[in-house]
Amino acid sequence: MRFVSPASPPSREGVERGVEILTGWGLRVEVAEHVFDQVGYLAGTDEDRLADLNAALRDPGVRALFATRGGKGAYRIAGDLDFDAARRDPKPLVGFSDVTHLHLALWRHCRLAGMHGPFVNWYDEYTGPDAADGLRRALMTTDTVTVHADPDAPTAKVTLKGTASGFLLGGNLTAICTEVGAGLPSLDGAILFVEDQKGTGLGQVDRQLTQLLRSGSLDGVRGVAVGQFPGFEQDTVHGWTIIDVLRDRLARLGVPILGGIPVGHAKRLDLPTLPLGPRATIDTEARTLTIEAGVR
Repeated sequence: MRFVSPASPPSREGVERGVEILTGWGLRVEVAEHVFDQVGYLAGTDEDRLADLNAALRDPGVRALFATRGGKGAYRIAGDLDFDAARRDPKPLVGFSDVTHLHLALWRHCRLAGMHGPFVNWYDEYTGPDAADGLRRALMTTDTVTVHADPDAPTAKVTLKGTASGFLLGGNLTAICTEVGAGLPSLDGAILFVEDQKGTGLGQVDRQLTQLLRSGSLDGVRGVAVGQFPGFEQDTVHGWTIIDVLRDRLARLGVPILGGIPVGHAKRLDLPTLPLGPRATIDTEARTLTIEAGVR
């Protein structure tokens, strides 16, 4: 297993804790050469971050890649991954947020499944034992992953009844939109998963979803799983909230929507790991997102 920093730099304390947790599972962990580099808000130069990723993709002894954190920068190198190496020797990449760019690129070029899971810049007060166990099971077993939507989560109110199946793809909404015209894979036949955190306000999400709709990027989507959107809880503009924006934009797809998925940027000690790429089913009556294993 190898830790890489494709975006912003982690802390040494957090990475040491991540190493401790994974070695506790019986895994051998390597930390890439440039993990702790820093150039502005990036974990080193583009060339060095990319070199660490490609070295891990090419190394037959590495069976999974773990991003130390998100932040900024993965979008700068997503198009230059060694896709030939990834096809020859498939191995999952674990991470979320800005790492969504890499998940999308690896799926587009290689149909390589990834893991929308916790970063190994690990802090127990943010990522608890349940999250660790979920990551372990997603990586080290072939069990189906079932995530139960939280009926009390704000985005649960976005739900539109129905069931739908397709390959699960997506992640951070900002990252998905950034890839429009720059490498966003086809979502035809997909269950789209989206989550984000507050940036510029409600208009941010409105613009992003409208861009996806107008560009045709959501044509053929079979269903939507909506995760957390922390930071928007107090945002109200003339009676509209984040729920109204999500419902107004996503309902235009005319497909089932399951809100309240407990995955995203909000603090959750039980953060689930979602395999990205395998076949998934949303069932709004059962409030479940069920995903086939992301490893064999």
